[in-house]
Amino acid sequence: MSIAVKICGLTDQESVDAAIEGGADYLGFVFFKTSPRNVAANVVAALVEDVPEDVARVGLFVDPDNAALDQVLNYVRLDYLQLHGSESPERIDEIRLAFGLPVIKAIGVSTAQDVKAASAFRDHADMLLFDAKPPPGADRPGGNAQAFNWDLMSGYTGAVPWLLAGGLTPDTVADAIAKSGARAVDVSSGVESAPGRKDPALVTAFLKAAKAAG
Repeated sequence: MSIAVKICGLTDQESVDAAIEGGADYLGFVFFKTSPRNVAANVVAALVEDVPEDVARVGLFVDPDNAALDQVLNYVRLDYLQLHGSESPERIDEIRLAFGLPVIKAIGVSTAQDVKAASAFRDHADMLLFDAKPPPGADRPGGNAQAFNWDLMSGYTGAVPWLLAGGLTPDTVADAIAKSGARAVDVSSGVESAPGRKDPALVTAFLKAAKAAG
């Protein structure tokens, strides 16, 4: 079974096209103002206009209220909402009920206990995303080019499908998959030439490396 890949933080058509052509399963768009990958909803609407139906469109939010979600969904149809803040299981239930969309909940990891704590979201989130905890002083919860110890995920048997994220690159993704046992991976900063600027060649290389590792 092939590794599923999400390319996150897309902001331009060239990178979206590279992701699709390379076989990406998920395209991620960031709606968080302090991120260098933040993009306006009307821009995303244009970027996803010709995305094939079998490629999922994911919107990344950080502790959004319903108005913020409405503002984006009024412009663009998304297939998943990714929550990358301190959202509780109860808040996830509220969002799923209000918007009728599946939710990916990001879990910050630095220790084995962080992985165990993900069980709190088992009956609430549709997918989990295990990402490195942000470094001290960071102004965003993800996309910081930080990796965590992938061995912490080895043998993880949670009931909810999950993705591995955090500091992955075309050169490290195969090792990360081997050590963690991940069947889905997420990359953002690892395929950029500068913060917020995707490099289509790196997007292609990452997809090739991840798919080959499966």
